[in-house]
Amino acid sequence: MWLPILIVLLVVYFAVIFIRALLFVPKKNEIGTVSEVKVDAEKATNDLAEMIRCKTISHRDESLDDVAEFEKFEQVLPGLFPNIHATCEFEKPGDRSLLFRWKGKSPDSPSVFMAHYDVVSVEEADWTRPAFDGILEDGFLWGRGTLDTKGTVNGVLQAAEALIASGFVPKNDIYFAFGGNEEVNGDGAKTIVDLFRHRGITPGLVLDEGGAVCTKVFPGVKAPIALIGTGEKGQLNIKYTVKGGGGHSSSPKANGPVIRLSKAALKVEKASFKYTLSQPAAELFDTAGRHSTFLYRILFANLWCFAPVLALYAKLSGGEFNAIVRTTTAFTQMSGSKGANVIPAVATMVSNHRIIPGENVESVVAHVKKAVNDDKVDVSVINGINPSVISKTDCEAYERVRSTVAETWQEAIVSPYLMVAGSDSRHWGAISDKVYRFSAMALSKEERGMIHGNDERIPVETICRTVEFYIRMMKKC
Repeated sequence: MWLPILIVLLVVYFAVIFIRALLFVPKKNEIGTVSEVKVDAEKATNDLAEMIRCKTISHRDESLDDVAEFEKFEQVLPGLFPNIHATCEFEKPGDRSLLFRWKGKSPDSPSVFMAHYDVVSVEEADWTRPAFDGILEDGFLWGRGTLDTKGTVNGVLQAAEALIASGFVPKNDIYFAFGGNEEVNGDGAKTIVDLFRHRGITPGLVLDEGGAVCTKVFPGVKAPIALIGTGEKGQLNIKYTVKGGGGHSSSPKANGPVIRLSKAALKVEKASFKYTLSQPAAELFDTAGRHSTFLYRILFANLWCFAPVLALYAKLSGGEFNAIVRTTTAFTQMSGSKGANVIPAVATMVSNHRIIPGENVESVVAHVKKAVNDDKVDVSVINGINPSVISKTDCEAYERVRSTVAETWQEAIVSPYLMVAGSDSRHWGAISDKVYRFSAMALSKEERGMIHGNDERIPVETICRTVEFYIRMMKKC
């Protein structure tokens, strides 16, 4: 009696799954007539090279910063962008904050274009070309900051410089907000946000670095995907400390400080965080999943029943895909004694966590302490930031960004996503729910690896495409 009913239920179940997958097809996002945008490639490249020659390296210990190089960067801008400096209001809300206001026909609903002009340090000996000479060779401009993010500063300012020269006046005010200590989680951007709050200015759109046009970043999708970050994960650094008696390595006691730390690391690594489908990740799955192969479409069209499968797939595959569905743990530092034959009296290690929306610093610390479960291991917070506010996608501001990306990279699928790294844009969530993260570049896996790595460089074609994107964006502001 029950067998026929069970068979019918199974048939219906699989029919629903397959029908949903068959109907899970790409949504129509028509692109209108795309006008040609002309970019002065020589000026854009040469100006970026001048910025690269400013060694604006930021350090957590500000006393190590070369203040003269940061001043040099500020001083070079008026010569490179005379129209902007003649037309726009300029002020410095903080030592590492540069703010330009381009007055539009209305001060309402202004747009903010962000980037940072500080860079991370380099190991010069590991570079094929000097990191701060701004060398142009074989169609590539070499140098620290070409991708992260002086290339964006240049794209924003080149676009405005050209539009001002053409006589264009934006419908609403446009601000250019550049921070000089983003790489060390400094307060450059925050001081600008505080100024906006004090003046009662609510941005209608904020655009910062973040996603890019990438290939092979989503299962079953061959086409490039332009990823627009609508939120970013939080960050947390935890320190683990074990104190012991120390001593000579010739007569070690059982379970010494380093052993305890190693066991703690293994426990935390094994106790992975739960699968969490945040709004940006869900929108990514709904958008990119429709372009995937049929097998993957079965999965993404039916998350109501296949979420456990997706959670396991993400955990096993690791990397970027896993990072968008759960809080991650990376052990980054460990220290003991200075002598190879000395048992340390104190041993420490550090783990870095990227926190998924829905969790926070406190919940991650509690998870870690529970996993360690050893009163001889002291677990303490070094610093932490909760996940950002999630921005809207069902609004005109997001559509403005989405359509401009689609016009500039017509071959790409455009989708929201969750940014797994950190940026200055998180500060703007305090005054706006329309904060978007998109580095206006097509970046290969190799190029993404150059960010904070060796031999950072950018194709001249990419420099021009970035300018093209911002010209289109500003015309819509």
